[in-house]
Amino acid sequence: MPVTDQISDFLTRVRNAGQAGHKYVDAPCSKMKLAIAEILKDQGFIADYEKIEEGPQGLVRVQLRYYKRKHVIKKVVRISKPGRRVYAPVEKLPRVYNGLGIAIVSTSKGVMTGKQARKFNVGGEILCTVW
Repeated sequence: MPVTDQISDFLTRVRNAGQAGHKYVDAPCSKMKLAIAEILKDQGFIADYEKIEEGPQGLVRVQLRYYKRKHVIKKVVRISKPGRRVYAPVEKLPRVYNGLGIAIVSTSKGVMTGKQARKFNVGGEILCTVW
């Protein structure tokens, strides 16, 4: 069955696998998913990720991270959806959970966190928030 929102599907797979206690989760690969996985790894929400060359587009395998047997990601909220895109200038980028979480933003300079976007003084599409 085709999925209309690939990013939501990816984030839901990561969230559900973490709640189920899996070591890793696989999802169809894309450049956007690899960029999101890179940000989640840099910010410490996942242990690691790798691209697996399998099938026509490949897979991204995300190794989940736990602390005291609980998944590190408490909540993932998809902000911009295919039916309603949400854009924000640099002044209005959200601070998530008082700085403990991150907002993932797609800018003209690439996919980055809200904090990095403020540093580079660019706004963009707010993809999701994670804490």
